[in-house]
Amino acid sequence: MKKIVVLTGAGISAESGIKTFRDADGLWEGHDIMEVASPIGWNKNKELVLDFYNKRRAQLLNVVPNNGHKALVNLEKMYETTIITQNVDDLHERAGSSNIVHLHGELFKVRSTRNENLVFNWTKDLNLGDLCPQSSQLRPHIVWFGEEVPMLDKAIEITEKADVLIIIGTSMQVYPAANLVNYIKPNTPIYFIDPKPSINKNDFNNLTIVAKPASIGVPKIVNQLTL
Repeated sequence: MKKIVVLTGAGISAESGIKTFRDADGLWEGHDIMEVASPIGWNKNKELVLDFYNKRRAQLLNVVPNNGHKALVNLEKMYETTIITQNVDDLHERAGSSNIVHLHGELFKVRSTRNENLVFNWTKDLNLGDLCPQSSQLRPHIVWFGEEVPMLDKAIEITEKADVLIIIGTSMQVYPAANLVNYIKPNTPIYFIDPKPSINKNDFNNLTIVAKPASIGVPKIVNQLTL
């Protein structure tokens, strides 16, 4: 069975109502990124960081997968499909996809600040004083700026075996995720779906650009691949 690898970014979830990573002014919900998404910010003001992610978590409870998420599920009928996502939401899971690698963590999980292997499902607010079984403060299970990406090696291994690569809703400017495209086999077909494509046909061999939102572009390409 052929292997399809799908790399998704903020653009696919934006159509469900989740704001993209940062606004044009470089702020995220009015905050400097380093205040709410870095170990330095966490150590400086834990309450601010926890409040920020509590609001993101509450928002996620009120959105649903869009047609882009849903269309990807159909790939599993004919291909061994893996979704590597830069997003921390669970919309791929809710849409019905079964094999997802979260590069940057998961909003509905928290982990111990003492033992990173202690990870727990979490959909409510996380507050100071919420402790792991080892009596250590819990933190969002998110990969912050300046932290290693634990799932990167697995993502590289998966991408190296891809027979087809589909890239959806990403600027291709957030590393190390943006570098995954360089691990595919020569002449692997690439489909890039984004209303404002950041790459062109001269960048890669066998590249198809679909300058459409995910809810339109993804069903189109999935239909082509599953005919």
